[in-house]
Amino acid sequence: MVTKIKSFKDLEEIESNNIKESQLNGKNKKYKVTVHLGTCGIASGADKIKEQVEEKIKEEKLENIIFTTSGCIGFCAVEPMLTIEEEGNKTNTYYNLDKEKVDLIFEEHLKGGKVVESLNPINQSNPTDFYNYQKRIILGNNAKIDPKSIDDYIKTGGYKALAKALKDKSPDKIIEEIKKSNLRGRGGGGFPTGLKWEFTRKAKGTPKYVIVNADEGDPGAYMDRGILEGNPHSVLEGLVIGAYAIGAPQGFIYVRQEYPLAVEHIKEAIKQAKEYGFLGEDILGSGFNFEVKVHRGAGAFVSGESSALISAIEGKVGEPKIKYIHTSESGLWDKPTNLNNVETWANVPLIINKGWEWFKNIGTEKSSGTKIFSLVGKVKNTGLVEVPMGMTLKDIIFKIGGGMQNDSKFKAVQTGGPSGGVIPEQLINLPVDFDELDKAGSMMGSGGMIVMDETSCMVNVAHYFVKFLSDESCGKCVPCREGLRQALYIYERIINGKGKEEDLKLLSDIAVLLRDGSMCALGSTASNIIFTTLKYFREEYEAHIYYNICPAKVCKPLIKYEIDKEKCTGCGLCIKSCPVDAIEGEPKKPHFIDQDACIKCGTCMEVCPDKFSAISKSTGTKKQAAKKEKVK
Repeated sequence: MVTKIKSFKDLEEIESNNIKESQLNGKNKKYKVTVHLGTCGIASGADKIKEQVEEKIKEEKLENIIFTTSGCIGFCAVEPMLTIEEEGNKTNTYYNLDKEKVDLIFEEHLKGGKVVESLNPINQSNPTDFYNYQKRIILGNNAKIDPKSIDDYIKTGGYKALAKALKDKSPDKIIEEIKKSNLRGRGGGGFPTGLKWEFTRKAKGTPKYVIVNADEGDPGAYMDRGILEGNPHSVLEGLVIGAYAIGAPQGFIYVRQEYPLAVEHIKEAIKQAKEYGFLGEDILGSGFNFEVKVHRGAGAFVSGESSALISAIEGKVGEPKIKYIHTSESGLWDKPTNLNNVETWANVPLIINKGWEWFKNIGTEKSSGTKIFSLVGKVKNTGLVEVPMGMTLKDIIFKIGGGMQNDSKFKAVQTGGPSGGVIPEQLINLPVDFDELDKAGSMMGSGGMIVMDETSCMVNVAHYFVKFLSDESCGKCVPCREGLRQALYIYERIINGKGKEEDLKLLSDIAVLLRDGSMCALGSTASNIIFTTLKYFREEYEAHIYYNICPAKVCKPLIKYEIDKEKCTGCGLCIKSCPVDAIEGEPKKPHFIDQDACIKCGTCMEVCPDKFSAISKSTGTKKQAAKKEKVK
């Protein structure tokens, strides 16, 4: 039976007891084994690894082991993973696990007492650059916490910040500390968090509301998911502190429908926090009352926009509103409302515990603290990374990310999700913060970072994001609805080899219309991908339009697969593999491809033996050779 924590002293006592009980010596245990069960790990088979570990502990009757689970620890490229902790804080993390490797770990490490060096585990003597160059002030505890255990969170100092805020600080002092820390919203806009809190607190009208925006819809982005799955109490604690500072008795956590594990963990965190007295009435004997509800979004990308999200919580269609009145003045049910994203809220307990000076000394002058990115694409070490603001793109991609897959050539990185732009190789030394990314024509966004090499077609990339945004537009305003639709028509024309010279100016004009005329950020920031690809990769547009050439050999209508008669031995592998029977030829005689029937899937090239390499991919018809000088 949980006893409610009613004071700061009660919290200190339970923290002390939890730490004492958690020590390996205190439980007469030798090892603590943790299987990491974020969505990425589960997708790679970590749930099966968990079952295997549990069965082996039971079968072998190993009573010297504490077994637990955690959320994602970031290194998604090498999932599934497990960590073994020993006395003296010695840890070894094994990765790329399968059944045989787990059996070996049990025999040699957990039973034999020797680290399995052949598996090259990550440890103090064998660190990895993926973690060495990060500053994991938010994500660091993911490896230490069972996300479904409030006691684990308290062991790491959890809810100390809340107790400190309620005991020692007035709402105005808390807001002042957040303002001095220079914490800016991590959801994309980068607005100063303390100012937003202050505006909401001073706004007329009651009750006031606070909201966690966990509607993370950017392709390839999963920062908020990683925090909610791995350390939900950090977000909840930050929310309660913010609610106290603003004077809000009610909060909402808006989570997209596609995050079932995050929903499960945050609901469990709310339940536990109520049992312990961190939510509900008279929190820690302060007289402050606060309740939280989880609202599941239906998956629309536009619902991540603040006014659309608020409409969705109210039970209306998730459409944005014209912001002549800010949500801090008139938001949820026309009452003052403060909305921040998951990462922003998770920073709050750290600032209260360690002070605004500590936080402001991390990062740059105008962008304090760290930022979490989902590093994906053509980089070796994909995963969640947390770095101090101001680290260069080069360091993130080549030090933390380990460089390009297959040692290919870096071409560009797309930041900020569909709302961002592409940054080319010549700007790879750009420091990553709000202002520098804006200057380059992109944005921080919520933290997506997609790395591309020479196999990426920038016209095709722009087409992908414009199509995504066109599909996700609510259609409420003409500039966004029609602007994106017309831009999509133009992109489809270009990648199908029917582009016109005037399309370049048309795209630029549409981008201006989107930027200046759209009602919400979905439309206005859609211009970024058009502007930046036109600015930094104009020659690719011109190659598509003037020559019907896709330099990256990506746009299917502009490429063709051909068989070299001199190299083809007539082995028949390509004929057997072609899904549309577009290849003809007799055994042991050169084959040929019917170009009218070919769907450009590339299967034939994949199955052709390397020693022959008889199939090649080419591009271009040079339909407008007279305009060669324009391409140059």
